[in-house]
Amino acid sequence: MSIKEKAKLQLRKLDIGDKFSNVQLAKASVLVPLMVKDGKLCLLFTLRSKKLRRYPGEVCFPGGRNDPTDTDEIATALREAKEEVGLLPEQVEVICRLVPRIDKTHSVVTPVVAFIEDTFQAQPNPEEVSHVFSVPLEYFIRPAKHSIVPVETQKGYPPFVLHSFEYNDPEHQMLFNVWGLTAHFAIFVAVAIYGEKPTFEVEFDLDNLNSLAEKTFMMHYHSIKSKL
Repeated sequence: MSIKEKAKLQLRKLDIGDKFSNVQLAKASVLVPLMVKDGKLCLLFTLRSKKLRRYPGEVCFPGGRNDPTDTDEIATALREAKEEVGLLPEQVEVICRLVPRIDKTHSVVTPVVAFIEDTFQAQPNPEEVSHVFSVPLEYFIRPAKHSIVPVETQKGYPPFVLHSFEYNDPEHQMLFNVWGLTAHFAIFVAVAIYGEKPTFEVEFDLDNLNSLAEKTFMMHYHSIKSKL
């Protein structure tokens, strides 16, 4: 079995479908594009334009807020990827939806994991994206440079940390910083596929990835809802 087929098999075990589609908060989606490049699994990222009002100059996956015309989280992710980097829906093989996270704007962000071909030529929308680059997936379990920032949580809530990775991209001769929610999703996908404990501490239950992820999400969700 190829590494691509093995990856699909592992990811499909974690597919949540529309389990959290009815939560009563603003919704957003990101496309987590995997590809096989030089025999290795890689993730595709974008660097947000500095012209943007929200998160200028940050590394992220293609994605954004739900549009009323979007039928579900997958439709949002595909539409945003097309708008941002010119990735057409027919160039994407969607594999699964993973447990969402809630960002600092209190939006529910659903990661939609998909495979694309390594021959894909990105056409970044300069108003939104300044660079498109790829990182080997294994970097998110065995990084050269990684740090953790603990985040205070309320009593009784699971521990929460922000992960940050520095990646020196040989193709663009640039240093990229992958952190926050984007780093969390990248680690989750890497752990899900490789089944390995990273070289750094993570807040995941490696034996049951979805269980703790869902518990953490629901606790955060109820906490926010109680304050609205």
